[in-house]
Amino acid sequence: MLRAGKWGAVALMTACVLSGCANKTRQAPVDERSSQISRSATKPLPGAENTGKTGYYTVKPGDTLIRIGMDNGQTWRDLVRWNNLENPNLIETGQVLRIAPPAPEVTAAKPATTPATANASAPAAGVAPALPAASAASAAAGVKPAAPVAAEVEEAVNFQWPTRGNLIAGFDEAKNKGLDIAGKAGDPVLAAADGRVVYAGAGLRGYGNLIILKHNNTYLTAYAHNQTLLVKEDQAIKRGQKIAEMGNSDADQVKLHFEIRRQGKPVDPAKYLPAN
Repeated sequence: MLRAGKWGAVALMTACVLSGCANKTRQAPVDERSSQISRSATKPLPGAENTGKTGYYTVKPGDTLIRIGMDNGQTWRDLVRWNNLENPNLIETGQVLRIAPPAPEVTAAKPATTPATANASAPAAGVAPALPAASAASAAAGVKPAAPVAAEVEEAVNFQWPTRGNLIAGFDEAKNKGLDIAGKAGDPVLAAADGRVVYAGAGLRGYGNLIILKHNNTYLTAYAHNQTLLVKEDQAIKRGQKIAEMGNSDADQVKLHFEIRRQGKPVDPAKYLPAN
């Protein structure tokens, strides 16, 4: 009886312990971070309402502001300003960025008040104001006045060769976006035309130490794989000015990779440079 009572007590105590543990056991807490991520995943990315519109670009994996700017003939600083970006290093795949300048607000100029116009009566309700003779004749003939056409003016640039050396690779739209020119480490790299430095650094993969000059609203030039950069961003540059020293940064040999971009698109520099 004692033995049975002993084992009964043990069993009872064990049951109580297990019961107590079971009562104290709680379900796993909800992961708030996962919940927040799930909610944020459904939130539209910045600029989503402009997807597909002219003058906007949808960010792709691996994109940087420097790359997007160069590919569209703009500076990364302008992209930051036009898109109100707090951190230029934080852009998201799928985000839509403005890559063209915002249209300036046009305010119609008020006509000067003269004694004649000051005394003139406003047209009566429902009565169209009189048209000038030329406009009236056009309206009578059923001819609509021609809308003003904005002419695109190509801004010409007088380019020179950026360095002396043997051409080791020509332009290939698919494989090589510019010209590769051989040389020795430290050879001078010269600005191909007057312009302003819009980028100087090593933040674009495949280009090493890179300088980008903006010459006008049409043309950019790029100078890659330099050993030393001698200019800084926003600096005004003259044609023929030494801007860098040739090197092999992010390249398999010492060379200058030189690009001309027309409205952001690579073009064959040989067609713009004088005979060498």
